[in-house]
Amino acid sequence: MGTTVQILVDALALGGLYALIALGIGLIFSVLRLANFAHAELVTVSAYALFALSGSPAIMAFAGAVLLAVALAVLTERVAFRPLRAADPATLLIASFAVSMLIQKLLVFLVGSRPKPLDPLPFLSRPVTLGPVQVSALKLVTVATCAVLLVALTLFLKRTVFGLRMRAAAENFTMARLLGVRADAVILAAFALSGALAAVVALLFTAQTGFVQPRLGVLLVVIAFVATVIGGLGSLPGAVAGGFAVGVLATLLQAFLPEGLRPFREAFLFVAVILVLLWRPNGLFPARGLRERV
Repeated sequence: MGTTVQILVDALALGGLYALIALGIGLIFSVLRLANFAHAELVTVSAYALFALSGSPAIMAFAGAVLLAVALAVLTERVAFRPLRAADPATLLIASFAVSMLIQKLLVFLVGSRPKPLDPLPFLSRPVTLGPVQVSALKLVTVATCAVLLVALTLFLKRTVFGLRMRAAAENFTMARLLGVRADAVILAAFALSGALAAVVALLFTAQTGFVQPRLGVLLVVIAFVATVIGGLGSLPGAVAGGFAVGVLATLLQAFLPEGLRPFREAFLFVAVILVLLWRPNGLFPARGLRERV
């Protein structure tokens, strides 16, 4: 019973993290058709901000990380992606790789390549007793935080005027512009939201791993891209569903694979992804407005 509950909590916690990253990626793709690989560096920079502010109260360190991630996301949109907005998707993709590598190398130059210890939420290190079982307090907080953020973002997208504009832009960007939606404001808001989500992921992930290093966000974002593709590129509900699906599958593979095969968990995960895409090439929830931007 205890093992089953622990596996369930681990699966939901990891799936929630992947869902938040996939949602940040999906927000950008839905309005700009940009597969933004530089999202990994938003997570990494947020983690280093937490490290730099580790002597401050947790809420202040987190606020600083959010502000830095949002500022960096907005800066990359304004400097790197806005001048290329009329270019083809391949050019935007190459630009995102360039931004990612630039930030990554700057981090190595400024702070070094060695991992640094980081525990931004030390008060969550104790287990919590739930009836006959004990589970990690950090994992429970991760599950709750991801659930609250996903509900809040859903309400924002469905109940606010700006959220409706973002959804309209995701469905048909050209028509939304013709109807008076301000393209620059929508795209800037999508980048700012993605930066804030990256800071949340950095906080929760570093609290679990206990370290930060310049490639911290790379593997997370690669797997989150897989989740986005599974869910359906351009579909925000699909990104969330894909994130949870990949997180649950990764946890189950870690729990039930023979010990000798566990180091190859990602290989089995990508095989499962290939099988899903052979069945549904456009993802589980393909976006209706998946067309190139003009």
